[in-house]
Amino acid sequence: MKKDIHPKYGDATVTCACGHVWEVKSTKPDVKVGICAKCHPFFTGQRKFVDTAGRIDKFRKRYGMK
Repeated sequence: MKKDIHPKYGDATVTCACGHVWEVKSTKPDVKVGICAKCHPFFTGQRKFVDTAGRIDKFRKRYGMK
């Protein structure tokens, strides 16, 4: 194997938008993520409802569908 062609692999800190921080191994020293298992609705059991009814009504009103 050739020497000095691979990136450095070491400890890294992962920070989620919710504030949860944990240590992993990576080629980058710091990684920021938008969602993790601590705050994802699938893992927490809490659902976030999106106003799809409002979007559908707006679409129907714009294009004249009933």
